Amino acid sequence: MSGFSVDLASLSSGLHRVGLECEASDLGLSLAEWPNPVRGDFDVERSGDQVRVRGLLTAVASLECVRCLKTFTLSVRPPFELYAERSGTGRRVDEEALERDDYMRFHDGRKLELGEAAREVLLLELPMAPHCREDCRGLCPVCGADRNEEPCPHR
Repeated sequence: MSGFSVDLASLSSGLHRVGLECEASDLGLSLAEWPNPVRGDFDVERSGDQVRVRGLLTAVASLECVRCLKTFTLSVRPPFELYAERSGTGRRVDEEALERDDYMRFHDGRKLELGEAAREVLLLELPMAPHCREDCRGLCPVCGADRNEEPCPHR
């Protein structure tokens, strides 16, 4: 368990505002790449055994620029959405098929674990080719000079 979970036993039916925070390592993320805690601000709506979670995750990733190779930080605030139902209310085969869906999960009636889903959302938010800034000029392929810091005579 990641510690990034909603205590369903303490929530009555209706809409609730829930804030969660944990270390990146609790979500299975590297502390070197995710140096700050991960925060989630959610609206949790409970209707019997059905739970809907919507909100935003807030985190800071430490990345390496693909152009100049410098380390930089990137703040991310991806949306988070998840639906859950109590396990055992349907057929086992149907539950397994639904859990493979991006947004559907199952809970035990006491806790709803959000860690795995939060990890996936954060990893998908990272750019494939991160740039420290949009106008990064990168390294000179001839002499290796950082074109952002010093002029380079090579074209």
